[in-house]
Amino acid sequence: MTKKLRILAGGDLHGNIDLARKLSEKAKKNKVDLVVLTGDITGAQENDGSVLEPFEKSNQKVVFIPGNWDTSKEVETLRKKAKCIHNYYVTYSGVAISGIGNPDWKMELDYSDLDSIKKNFSRMKSKKRILVSHLHAQGTLAEFSGIPGDKILRKAVEYFKPDMLISSHIHEGEGLEDAIGKTKVFQVGRNGKIIEI
Repeated sequence: MTKKLRILAGGDLHGNIDLARKLSEKAKKNKVDLVVLTGDITGAQENDGSVLEPFEKSNQKVVFIPGNWDTSKEVETLRKKAKCIHNYYVTYSGVAISGIGNPDWKMELDYSDLDSIKKNFSRMKSKKRILVSHLHAQGTLAEFSGIPGDKILRKAVEYFKPDMLISSHIHEGEGLEDAIGKTKVFQVGRNGKIIEI
C-alpha cells in the first residue's frame, strides 16, 4: 500500500505570526509532509517574510500561492522562505499540486489564468492531482457569504477534474467541505486542515 501524502492546508494569515506558529505546531504534531498556504499570507504592514519563519525554523516544506492581499513585491520576499506555486506545479509523493493565485488585489481569474492551469495540468504525470486557489469556485458552499465564487476556477475544476480543490478567501467559510463532480472541495483558513491524499 502506498503511503498517503499528509498535508496541512491553511490561509488568510494576514501577517499574523502567532497564527503561523500555531499552524507550524499543528503541522509538527500531526507529522505532515507538506504545508500548503492558500494566500493572504501578508497583512496591512510591509512584509519582510517573517510570517513564514515558524515553518522555516521547523524545517517544514511549504508551498504557497498569493491572495489578493499579497503584492507581487511581497511574493518575491516570501519566495526566499517557501516555494511559490502560482502558475506552477510541484509533485510530492506522487501527488501533483498546481496553484493559481490572485496577487495585487486581483479579485477574479481570467482566461490567462485558465491557460496557466491548462499548461500545468497537461504536464502532470501523477494520477493524483490537487488544484490550490485563493479564491473559491462558483457554485460552492462558500458563496453563502454573498461573495460570488469564481467562474474561471469552476470551469477549470469541471474540465481538469482534480482530486481536490483547496481554497480560502472567505474567512467565515473555513471548514466547509463540498464537491464539484468527483472533485473534493476544501475551504480552509487560519486554523488549518489536515488532508490526506
